[in-house]
Formats: sequence, structure tokens, C-alpha cells
Amino acid sequence: MHERERHDVILATVQESPVATVQRLVELTQSSEATIRRDIAALHLQKRVRRVRGGAVALAAAPFHVMAGRPFSDRMMINMEQKQAIAERAVALCTDNEPIIINGGTTTFQMVPFLRDRRLQIFTNSFPIAEALLKQSQNTVMMPGGTIYREINIILSPFENDVSRNFSARRMFIGGQGVSHLGLMETDPLLIQAEQKLLGQADELVVLVDSTKFSVRSSLIVCGLDQVSTLITDTGISDDTRTMLLDAGVRLITVETTARDVAGRVSGVAQ
Repeated sequence: MHERERHDVILATVQESPVATVQRLVELTQSSEATIRRDIAALHLQKRVRRVRGGAVALAAAPFHVMAGRPFSDRMMINMEQKQAIAERAVALCTDNEPIIINGGTTTFQMVPFLRDRRLQIFTNSFPIAEALLKQSQNTVMMPGGTIYREINIILSPFENDVSRNFSARRMFIGGQGVSHLGLMETDPLLIQAEQKLLGQADELVVLVDSTKFSVRSSLIVCGLDQVSTLITDTGISDDTRTMLLDAGVRLITVETTARDVAGRVSGVAQ
């Protein structure tokens, strides 16, 4: 991971937790402890974080109206190769003319280039996904009404009976803040409420997460692993993670990425 990407991760993490520990940042960025300490020192000198023993803290708490989680723009370039490969494999699951739901996120956003030549009925709460699909494809696109949250570029409706209740999908594609034996996790209650509303509108739930998400924890759970039909990730997952998913009855698809093969290729499927 490049220095700028690491700095983005550090800045986002200090807004999520009282203290972003060195150990957690090492896990999130897959960097050495020495590298993380240098990054924290640099951000401290730039007056973007405050260095403390064992990690870093934010200079000021996030404003109350800002949704929890890293901003969409900050997360976009993190683990890009893995996200592209995962997204390509996700689109391969789709059949033309079928209805699908694409939940907003940086990994699901990478589905857009692979949907250019497809003909699907797509419901999404992501403003950038909808905009890109309208410009770059002939897919039918539907969106819910509501408020656009700039931090994560998602439209969330405060109303129970919005248009999402009238859309029935074959599959719902969703990312997440983290995955554990407890299930798929996120950081914001409002976001979870919206996602749980959409879960009931699809026959299958397909989770798209890169392998780093299995070392990230949050206090809020979107759904248990028993609700996940398929999970697509990269080959960086551990044997313990693989066993956890298979034991939970999740269909696991792993994709391989290399610097020269950005789109990725399927390296194995386990059911």
C-alpha cells in the first residue's frame, strides 16, 4: 500500500475509534509497525492527527451529522486490484435481464465497468454507481428516494414504505466494514437500517470483501453469516477464515490478482 493510501486509512480510523492503535493500523494496511509509526509521526507534524502512546487520535471529533465510516473518496483506491477482481467475478454471476440490487460501496462500485455490455434491471442506493451506469451502460437503473450522504455517496430514505419495497431482486451485492464469525459488520446504525431493509428484497445475498476485511471489527452487525449465500474475496484469506465461512454454509469464491492482471481471474471455488 502506498504512503498516501496508508495516510487515508489512518485518518479515517482515528475518526472511528477513540484511539487508532499501531497494531490495528498494521493489520488494516498490511504494513510494518515501523512504517505505521513513521506515518503517524508525519501526520502529527502536519497537524492532521495527534500522536499518543501506542497509536494516534483525531484532533477533533467528527461532526455529529457526518456518517460514521471512511469517506468514499478515501477508500476508493485502497486494495484496488482486489476490488476489481472481486467485482468482475460478481458480475459473472449475473444473467441478462434479471433484477439485482447493488448496495453502495467502493468494491461494488468496481462492478460498473463489467456491467457496460450487460442488460440488467439494477436497483442501487449509490449515487456514483447509478450515475456511472447511466453514462456507461444500457442497464435499467432504479434508485430510492431520500437524502444523499456525501461522506459515503449513498442515498438513504427515512421512510419505511419507499420504492425499495417494490423491487424484488435475484441477488443483492453488498460490501462491508468487516466480516467475522458474527457476520457482516458496518459502522453506522442508519446505514445498517437501510441495508437490512434491502436484504429482504433479494433471493440471495452476495458479499464482496477483500481479505483485509476479515481483520476489521465493528460493534454493529448487518446480518449473520447464515444469511450470506455467497462471499467473494481474494486469495489472501487465512485457512481459519476459509474454514469459518465454509462451516457457516457460505459459498466461497476466491479470486487471484497480480500487478499485471488487474481484472483478476478466478482461482478457486469452494462450496
